[in-house]
Amino acid sequence: MYICMCNAVTDGDIRRAASEGVHQFAELQARTGCSDCCGCCEQEARATLDMAVQQVLTTLPLVAVA
Repeated sequence: MYICMCNAVTDGDIRRAASEGVHQFAELQARTGCSDCCGCCEQEARATLDMAVQQVLTTLPLVAVA
């Protein structure tokens, strides 16, 4: 689904960015251009990024430290 129509950013693009280490909205904007034009998508883009980051963080493998 398109989140940012101005820059053709999809929810998949946002999830992919989160899985590649983008965890802040400003990083997402710099990487994708999302919400840097009219700003109508900012709320949905932030929510999508927040959900994607939470999913990434909860699926990270646990590492034992000795």
